[in-house]
Amino acid sequence: MCFEDKIKLSFVLPCLNEAVTIRECVEECLLAIEEAGIEGEVVVADNGSEDGSVEISEEAGARVVRVVNRGYGNSIMEGVREARGRYVVMADSDMSYDFREMPRFLDRLLEGDDLVIGCRMPRGGGLIEKGAMPFLHRWVGNPVLSWLGRRLFQSKVMDFHCGIRGFRRDAILELNLSMPGMEFASEMIAKAELAGLRVGQVPVTLRVDGRDHPPHLNTWSDGWRHLRFLLRHSPKRFVLF
Repeated sequence: MCFEDKIKLSFVLPCLNEAVTIRECVEECLLAIEEAGIEGEVVVADNGSEDGSVEISEEAGARVVRVVNRGYGNSIMEGVREARGRYVVMADSDMSYDFREMPRFLDRLLEGDDLVIGCRMPRGGGLIEKGAMPFLHRWVGNPVLSWLGRRLFQSKVMDFHCGIRGFRRDAILELNLSMPGMEFASEMIAKAELAGLRVGQVPVTLRVDGRDHPPHLNTWSDGWRHLRFLLRHSPKRFVLF
């Protein structure tokens, strides 16, 4: 699929000690850009890696942005601020997402969406490979928090915590997102809905990640931060209580 020539897209990949997978991620991003026939770049927002991730990223063809303040949200937003594209696709750098699905996001952005969220859930057309998502996340945490987010913010997003998303860079910068950690994922959707942005979703594939260390996500503490953010910032929170 080819898009008009002057489109510029930036992939933004947060990274903390992902030496095992970051090269493959960068290379797959660059291949997706080439296959789409657009101008693009890969920005690796490195959050203090000590395993050679920075050097590997640069060798693979990425531009590395050093992020001083720790946290998933801090890494994403610093990468977005430094990105040169009009459109941004963000995704984890552990090979759990298929970067070649980028055209699905770009199609929706060109049709007028400001923010496009991936949906991993089969009932939304997505695909979760066997072993790619822990039982508790798939059947309890994500469904419950996503349901709550839809109710509190009048959203249609089915998968509030999907890590691959596309958006207009200027629209997201205007939201002044500030959550430093994993709750950033909920903040992006909630503030976009409150601001009246056009939010869409597309089905995506969640693959078994290729990392050789435990995920950075902490089930209970990060889940609590997501819940606390949703309750604190929803205009309907008092009705819920």
